[in-house]
Order: sequence, then C-alpha cells, then structure tokens
Amino acid sequence: MIGLMVMARGSLDAVPLGTLFPRLSAAEVQSLRCSALVVDAARTREAEPTWLWEPAHSVFPGAGPGASVILLAEITEQAERGDQLEFLLDVAWTDQAELSVSAAVSVACWCDTDHATHDVDALHLIINGETSLSQAFRAGADRLVGWLADPRDADYWRFRAGIPAR
Repeated sequence: MIGLMVMARGSLDAVPLGTLFPRLSAAEVQSLRCSALVVDAARTREAEPTWLWEPAHSVFPGAGPGASVILLAEITEQAERGDQLEFLLDVAWTDQAELSVSAAVSVACWCDTDHATHDVDALHLIINGETSLSQAFRAGADRLVGWLADPRDADYWRFRAGIPAR
C-alpha cells in the first residue's frame, strides 16, 4: 500500500482529472476517464470503486518517497492468516520529474527476511514524446484488468513468480 500521504479519495466522478493533468486536452482527459471506467468495471468485489488523488502533485512536488503520486487505484484482497494481494494502477512523478504510469500485482512477503511485499508482475511506462499519458494509462488499465481476471489468490501469484508461499 502506498503510505505516508493523505490523499483525497472518492469515486471516479469525484476525481478532478482536468485539474490533476492540466496539460491534457479534453479528449485526452476523456480517454483517461474511459480507461478508469474499465478498471472500475473490473473491480467486481468492491461495492463502490475508490480512487485516490493528490491535486498538489499536478506539478512536480520534488523527489522523495511516496511524495509523487497523482492518481491511484488500489484493489486489495485480504485473506486468512494475514495474507494479502494488491492490484495497483498509478500515475506519478519519477525522481527525475518525468510522469510515469505503473501497474502492479503485489503479494505479502513470506520470506525468511520480511520484505513486506513483493511485486510479482509490473508494468512501468514513462511519458515521453513517443508515449502519451492517455496511451500509457490505457496500457496500465488494460494490464490491471487482465490481472483482475486471473485468480485473486496470493499463492497463485507467488507460485507464478517463484517466491515463497506461506
């Protein structure tokens, strides 16, 4: 889970995408919204899908851990005995002041040395002249939706990644 920050939270309708991404055209903002709606539709176990966002990060806030996330979807599956599986999609700044889109599947760590969590599959895209934010977000959303269609079982993902099970 992304910690150390207090972000606004609510449904997709509450997310001020135009404020968060002021350089995007109306069509690109609409593309982000459409991709986010696809993610919301895949969140079958949530009563009301929640997004987190930080308007203060619409411009680069400076380097630092957890200080750069602009928009985040986090889907957590809790299981018995403290096991956990997370599906994440975010738009954030890198330490080099580049926008990025990341999607990841993470599991709770059961290693001898506690690493807290392990990303067992991930996609990281940097926004540049070849990849637009709306294209990268769509790719991240598509990847997240694909993962959500797979078993929502942390041991399945651990086995796939070759890391220790409980």
